[in-house]
Amino acid sequence: MSARLIDSTDPALPARRSAGGMDVLLAASLWGTTGTVLTAAPAGADPVSVGAARIALGGAVLLAVAALSRTAAGDGGAPVRGRGLRRLLALPRARWMLALGAVCVAVYQTAFFAAVSRTGVATGTIVAIGSGPVFTGLIALLTGGPRPTARWAVSTACAVVGCAALVSGGRQAGVEPLGVSLALLSGLGYASYATITSRLITAGQEDRAVVAVLFSAAGALLLPALAAGSPTWLLTVPGALVTGYLGVVTTAGAYLLYARGLRSTPVTAATTLTLAEPAVAAVLGLVVLHERLGGVALAGLALLTAGLVMLVAAGRR
Repeated sequence: MSARLIDSTDPALPARRSAGGMDVLLAASLWGTTGTVLTAAPAGADPVSVGAARIALGGAVLLAVAALSRTAAGDGGAPVRGRGLRRLLALPRARWMLALGAVCVAVYQTAFFAAVSRTGVATGTIVAIGSGPVFTGLIALLTGGPRPTARWAVSTACAVVGCAALVSGGRQAGVEPLGVSLALLSGLGYASYATITSRLITAGQEDRAVVAVLFSAAGALLLPALAAGSPTWLLTVPGALVTGYLGVVTTAGAYLLYARGLRSTPVTAATTLTLAEPAVAAVLGLVVLHERLGGVALAGLALLTAGLVMLVAAGRR
């Protein structure tokens, strides 16, 4: 794969990184609407089948977008539909990275739902979401990727601690060893997926093509999980509407934004910025569902926001 070199002296680079960070934040904001939308799902919609349906539909939409997108050839030739997709799949090294990435997507989805069912929503969410940025930093250090900066470490620590306080709300969260292990597996799967996506995009592959292949393949892997449940809820009007929103908006739309953000945002920073998801979910809970946040949760929301602002501000310099 050809390397895409980024000139650190380019005066436009800070603006591009800031725009990339905002793309990632917007993607995380869309993910944060998931919980509120799920309250409209029919009673028979279990979390695993909802997740599988979401990825399957989102992957199909992403694949259609990539196939219909026009990409110009490197020699200045006329744009051709699906060129980026064909170029990506023609590379042997890219194919094994895509296969691994698709498995990682399927793993982080199923492991998260399994973790929540065993150890509870608070602990499962804190461990899975909070460990993602940490695993991403470790992967970068171990594989020779961009080294995490001191600012990243401080802002990530603030965001993770804030996320923990926001989600737990100061309550004593239950801890079940297998559930925590599954949540860590989910965080590792997400970090691995994000790293693979970033490596392919920064090597010059079309971002839409990368996420299209990853999520369509992951959707195929998750179809047995959907069939194993009772997917009749998909045939109801609420089920179809919820699945449509989750698949088109929070999967296809959000991951298109996320992939575009990875063009200029280091993956370590991007995974930290996705911690905005529980913040958006909390605000929607307050405004739409009329939930209440205690003092600890509000302090966590403030600390999480401070960590994210610190990271976005760094991209403007």
